[in-house]
Amino acid sequence: MKIFITGIAGFLGSHLADRFIELGHEVLGNDNLLGGYEDNVHEKAQLFKVDCCDRERMTKIMQGADIVVHTAATAHEGLSVFSPDFITRNIFQASVSTISAAIENNVKRFVYCTSMARYGNQQNPFTEDMTPAPVDPYGIAKVAGEEVLKVLCDTHGMTWNIAVPHNIVGPRQRYDDPFRNVMSIMINRNLQGKPAIVYGDGLQTRCFSYVDDCVNCLERITLDENISGEIINIGPDEGTITIKELAGLVADETGVSEPPIFMPDRPREVKHATCSADKARRLLGYNTRTNIRTAVIRTTEYIRRRGVKPFDYTFPLEIVNEHTPKTWKDKLI
Repeated sequence: MKIFITGIAGFLGSHLADRFIELGHEVLGNDNLLGGYEDNVHEKAQLFKVDCCDRERMTKIMQGADIVVHTAATAHEGLSVFSPDFITRNIFQASVSTISAAIENNVKRFVYCTSMARYGNQQNPFTEDMTPAPVDPYGIAKVAGEEVLKVLCDTHGMTWNIAVPHNIVGPRQRYDDPFRNVMSIMINRNLQGKPAIVYGDGLQTRCFSYVDDCVNCLERITLDENISGEIINIGPDEGTITIKELAGLVADETGVSEPPIFMPDRPREVKHATCSADKARRLLGYNTRTNIRTAVIRTTEYIRRRGVKPFDYTFPLEIVNEHTPKTWKDKLI
């Protein structure tokens, strides 16, 4: 099978490429390297440095692919309120261009990685039968991509599945991005001798998904022909933790004794966000193999090995006003 992965140099895409290569498939993909590292890419995978929004080039490099797995995303939910043009272009337009290129190439199946941001502020745990109700431009763009996928696939005969990963963590995640990846931000700061930064009271609740557990599910969603036309939450519904508690786990692992710095709430941040894994258990045989403490340990080991980095503020802040987090405006992270 020839499998094309968008975002192949990124966190999730590179791990998924490794798994498919291990299973004997031919793997290729694209990445604009905004959120990934080139050395994440397996030596047997073919990397094209092409942006998903470039439909003509995407169509060309995708030739011969049987399956497309769309993991590429500027997955910046909080930033999308202040950089909506940059984020939605790299979510919605990138998705539409990729879907169109896949159809032009007669790809058999398209797997779309969306986000738990699709659920917004609904009752926890989020279940797949809930009507999407996103509360920020990132979530809105993800849901819009889902809808375009379903319409175009149903029209042109390409099968689809939609995976809903949530809060994936682990090695290869970009840790110098000040706008996303809370665990990696905390670890990178702590390893520089700085305390974690926590927004609001730190009582936001989340479940974190170790990357290998997500890859197991995505393998089934991609390759099992009996699973089609499904939206499935990918990640645990046990081990709920607050952001304040997460900061404590990271501090324990990194040896930082200084308490977190608390900053004002970020606009539009959902307070409680956990997903039900019942459907994943039923259809994919999902179970959580890696708990949050082990995830912290392994991620810390990775960042120590690769080396701490200053935070990179390259991504634009389009809207700067009294609502913009001071940590971003003044580059405090």
